[in-house]
Amino acid sequence: MRIFVVNCGSSSIKYQLFGSDDGQRPSAVLAKGLVERIGTPGAELHQTVGERSESRAVEVPDHSVAVRAILAALTDAEAGVLADVGQIDGVGHRVVHGGEAVTGSARVDDALLDVVRRNAELAPLHNPANLAGIESVMAAMPGTPNVAVFDTAFLATLPPKAHRYAVPEAWYREHHVRKYGFHGTSHRYVTMRAAELLGRPSDELNLITCHLGNGCSMTAVAGGRAVDHSMGLTPLEGLVMGTRSGDIDAAVVPFLTGRGLTVAEVDEALNKQSGLLGVSGVSNDMRDCLTAAEAGDAAASLAVEMFVYRVVKYVGAYYAILPGVDAVVLTGGIGENSVPVRRRICEGLSRLGARLDDARNAETVGGKAAPLTADGAELPVWVVPTNEELMIALDTARLIGSDEATGT
Repeated sequence: MRIFVVNCGSSSIKYQLFGSDDGQRPSAVLAKGLVERIGTPGAELHQTVGERSESRAVEVPDHSVAVRAILAALTDAEAGVLADVGQIDGVGHRVVHGGEAVTGSARVDDALLDVVRRNAELAPLHNPANLAGIESVMAAMPGTPNVAVFDTAFLATLPPKAHRYAVPEAWYREHHVRKYGFHGTSHRYVTMRAAELLGRPSDELNLITCHLGNGCSMTAVAGGRAVDHSMGLTPLEGLVMGTRSGDIDAAVVPFLTGRGLTVAEVDEALNKQSGLLGVSGVSNDMRDCLTAAEAGDAAASLAVEMFVYRVVKYVGAYYAILPGVDAVVLTGGIGENSVPVRRRICEGLSRLGARLDDARNAETVGGKAAPLTADGAELPVWVVPTNEELMIALDTARLIGSDEATGT
């Protein structure tokens, strides 16, 4: 079985082609690549097959042409991995927002396309591009089944007490103002992997999963199901991130607009000029902030402290609401690779029983899955590398081989 996974942005398309050893479950990456700067004269296609990587300029005025360029690269007689596109059994698409209508991954049909369109107002930077990718693939590969995997789907199980805001009922009923959450595909994947690594059925596990990268989010998982999450109506709520502020008093907005800033300027600042970048004045990259902090930069040191503090605070909150915690799971670029940040998080959780093993922490980088805490720790902390593309491929393989047509 070969599954083509597409992650379509407004000016780029990331893709991976998965194959399987057993003919059923996708496992191996046969090829991966990226088309960037779609719609500009400087567009490029980058593709990696095995140890060989190639880049070349392409003329791709829109997503439809970009998809055809990708398929041509995959079937290239010298550099490709397919004889023809007919060897692709299914296509899986990352879609950011399914709103309240979507509770799982789903086969693409007219009704599902309408769901993606309707929820574009909740994800105006993502859903239209996701839709363009789906429609472009459908045009280029008629007859090949397509599956949409939604970032919000895993978080559809949040109960009203967790997903509702204490605002007028009409805001929810008429404007759909509530917590939706994001990074759901990543949280679902690491929940599945944690169950495998711990040798437990996922429906028996209680976890706190932490996706820590340029964007950050946390999920409380009870019996394998999401019951709370740090992001909200948009990805702005929650943790300190690379350029997003995370939790903030909503009254900051009218306060600043009353002092001459526009709503658009405040929104831009909260999403793109805040977080690690805003506090440190150095960078949105944790590595740069740590380097500056070690050199004595007080602002960078504060940014790192705020980042860790917010993670530890959310773990404490989720620890209180869960029936128990089998493990805290760290993933994402920072969670998987930042030894000093992980050490600080575990130190902050020491009162809950997270006894860090320094050797394990130092050794667990570069895609390794392992515990960071000592054997027998009351609160185990694990690193579990995420793989959203594989999760999409697995869902696609499952849905094209079953009668399960929709997650709506």
